[in-house]
Amino acid sequence: MSYLVLARKYRPQSFSDVVAQEHITQTLANAIAAGRVAHAILFTGPRGTGKTTVARILAKALNCQEGPAREPCNRCRSCEEITAGNCVDVFEIDGASNNSVDQVRELRENVKYMPAHSRHKIYIIDEVHMLSTPAFNALLKTLEEPPAHVLFMFATTEAHRIPITILSRCQRFDFRRIRLESVSHYLAKICGQEGVVIGTESLDLIARESGGSIRDGLSLLDQVMASGAKAIPHDRVVDTLGVIDRQQIHELAEALLSGDVTRFIGTLDEMFDRGHDVKKLFSDLLEYFRNLMVLHTSREPYKLVDLPASEIELMQQQAQRFPQTSLHQILETLFHEEPAVRLSAQPKLAVEMAFFRVLQAQPALSINTLIQKLEDLRCEVGGPSSSSGNTPDHRPQPPPAARATPLSEGQGARNAPRPVPAATPPPVSGTDRDAAESLEAAWQRVIDIVARQQPSLVATLKKCSLRGAGPGRLEIVPPSNHYASGMLRRDKHLALLKKVCADVFGGAADFVIAAGGEGGMNPQEKRERNHTLVQQALNHPLIADAIEIFNGKLVDVQILPEVNK
Repeated sequence: MSYLVLARKYRPQSFSDVVAQEHITQTLANAIAAGRVAHAILFTGPRGTGKTTVARILAKALNCQEGPAREPCNRCRSCEEITAGNCVDVFEIDGASNNSVDQVRELRENVKYMPAHSRHKIYIIDEVHMLSTPAFNALLKTLEEPPAHVLFMFATTEAHRIPITILSRCQRFDFRRIRLESVSHYLAKICGQEGVVIGTESLDLIARESGGSIRDGLSLLDQVMASGAKAIPHDRVVDTLGVIDRQQIHELAEALLSGDVTRFIGTLDEMFDRGHDVKKLFSDLLEYFRNLMVLHTSREPYKLVDLPASEIELMQQQAQRFPQTSLHQILETLFHEEPAVRLSAQPKLAVEMAFFRVLQAQPALSINTLIQKLEDLRCEVGGPSSSSGNTPDHRPQPPPAARATPLSEGQGARNAPRPVPAATPPPVSGTDRDAAESLEAAWQRVIDIVARQQPSLVATLKKCSLRGAGPGRLEIVPPSNHYASGMLRRDKHLALLKKVCADVFGGAADFVIAAGGEGGMNPQEKRERNHTLVQQALNHPLIADAIEIFNGKLVDVQILPEVNK
């Protein structure tokens, strides 16, 4: 007698044996008890999740001599024949090889005959989406109004390929992909019945490779058990299946996060020499960083990451050691490189190139941090924001600022030239430091005297500065706005300023109000000053960070005049 594989040997024979599909088995059991079983049922879902198995169990429950019952007895003639696959009243048809309209016409002719000894004549059509369009059309009328003794059960992995006219005549049940933990527990149960000892780590690895399919998991377990040993170590499981060990994925991720070139290349070479599929390896690494990102941000990781609890705990510890921006940056880089690895004729080299791109990427700032630093830069070079408070700022204002405007898709921060030193403002008068301080103190005396006689003028004066003061000339530079110049040039204000300045500086000097913010500069000085401001804006590191984060391009630099705050 030929060997019976585990997937057939341990096929569930009752609804209670079906793994992790309670939403379907419970509904069908209740429908049998209430006598509300539809004449046409469609089972759809991933491979190996129990579609055909549930159809057989439902057929046994409906034709059971002790039923219809919520659970088949598996002892009567009908149950035993359906289990053995030789029941004359239950037809299992392969839709891929019986997809023509002539075969459907033959089926239509046979449905009118009564069952031989069972309660119902049942047709189970597997992979029903393989039927041709004429075959579906020929089945429509029979499917909608079959004889009372006939039931149809369809199974498919691609329900979207079934015509809507067929779907509308069926009661649909969607099978779920089975989670890793459920598959692992079921495999452990089978190992106990077979008397084979396999560690939990190995069973988790087999369950992961099954892709949520019980049948695939049993096939892999069968392959591992074929080694003949009663106690199978983890390294033998890895060698037998030729799969990638999760510990090696963890080591690759750790090397990628820490920037350890030697460790990453060495681990990759070792896995390549063992014959592992590099494209599959990169896919697993991409999924690993996706899980790291979820574990770093989610409060309920066990619902979003289908991994063993021990591995989730290990990954949580790893994720917490690195900022979220770094994890996101690596995940984004790997995701962008995935097509290059998948389509490359040299996938190992493509994976190494992806690793070097991750190493070359500069650490990214969060958006909030970037906005705050840009605001600090704006205040530094252009004066404080008017929205920062209602109290006017009376400090002397800096010269006009250069503003850089980044837009989409251009050179990044790595192409920016080196910073140049900031321009030195021209001295107010003379070259002696003591003289400059004395001049500043004298100007403060002017402001204090005016504050007692004309308080409304003080705010404007505090924004002004002296360019020169001497026996024959006194030059005041107001801010570069019309309001400040207009305030100083009012007759009563001008008379007051001349009188106070004459008292402070001695004698009635030639009183001059320069052009706002740029008075006394010749055209060459203005050009040099503007050029310096432009270079400062171009070379500022925050501008470079903004260009790289938003993948932008510097399209314009503007010199902003000083505004009244």
